[in-house]
Amino acid sequence: MASGILSRSLSLLKSSTFLLSTKQPQLFSSSFNQKKTFYCQSAPTYFSYKLVASVTCRMNSSRLATFSTQSVSSNEPVVSVDWLHANLKQPHIKVLDASWYMPNEQRNPLQEYQVAHIPGALFFDVDGISDRTTNLPHMLPSEEAFAAAVSALGIENKDGVVVYDGKGIFSAARVWWMFRVFGHDRVWVLDGGLPRWRASGYDVESSASGDAILKASAASEAIEKVYQRQAVAPITFLTKFQPHLVWTLNQVWKNIEETTYQHIDARSKARFDGVAPEPRKGIRSGHVPGSKCIPFSQMLDGSQTLLSNEELKKKFDQEGISLDKPIVTSCGTGVTACILALGLHRLGKTDVPVYDGSWTEWGGHPDVPVSTSEA
Repeated sequence: MASGILSRSLSLLKSSTFLLSTKQPQLFSSSFNQKKTFYCQSAPTYFSYKLVASVTCRMNSSRLATFSTQSVSSNEPVVSVDWLHANLKQPHIKVLDASWYMPNEQRNPLQEYQVAHIPGALFFDVDGISDRTTNLPHMLPSEEAFAAAVSALGIENKDGVVVYDGKGIFSAARVWWMFRVFGHDRVWVLDGGLPRWRASGYDVESSASGDAILKASAASEAIEKVYQRQAVAPITFLTKFQPHLVWTLNQVWKNIEETTYQHIDARSKARFDGVAPEPRKGIRSGHVPGSKCIPFSQMLDGSQTLLSNEELKKKFDQEGISLDKPIVTSCGTGVTACILALGLHRLGKTDVPVYDGSWTEWGGHPDVPVSTSEA
């Protein structure tokens, strides 16, 4: 069986206006602005990324112009919408829609993917591609399970992966982190996500092909087969687990005493202080003793793109965080903590672990200490 969101959405897609289509997906331009027209010379003058391969595209002048194509350095965690547009048809660039929303937002990411997504993008189910042995939400799956799911999506180790979401930068950062945990560094977040793509006037695709929807379902089913010890399809994506990028409850608890790592919490200040209730029932309010609060939104500008190096550094400096010392991040369920890790990666700290269980695990555990702050 597919995951909850996929199984519910697939039944809707098959029975209502969201019909699975075997026809060519439709392309339509964003209504936000006029469609952007590119003008360029025969050399990739306007792109600063390293040239390894090239793709040709027909311009208004009817001449053929060449864009530089190979991905930016893995030291830079994001790519621009202009870069992705220029490289979208490269065979070894795979695009994933990893949209995910809080339960109280009542948004269905798979349905939204069906309505409008970047051409050729596949849907990555954050809840579905997860550990099936725990009740904690979207925990990191096993190596074998992740390899099976990503292989079902048609991704190989030679591919560069660009991840985006429907908010700008939100859940895409979680999937960026997941790929890195399993040893794949050629992964980037689309800066500004689908909103910036559409605001730039680039086409989106509707009526996702049956193949695209079935791949999303196959990825979730592959996960279940692994945990049920059933045979799965051939693996095309090999993992190399990076344990230093993931923390457990025991490591966080130990760090309270040792204070080797600076612990940053990405939740809102009110939740951190314990004056606002947690969105999930049965979870205590407050924070891990000794941790500091930098809400994930402080990593982004008004258009939901990642801040510059200078602006990011200022945010951490203001909270007394030293970039010369180790850092670990957490949040509510391990999603927005990855946005902090994304910002720190831009500043050169590429080894920041994320506490996967985050506050849902810590606040739900009766035996661990919890601190609150005065309102």
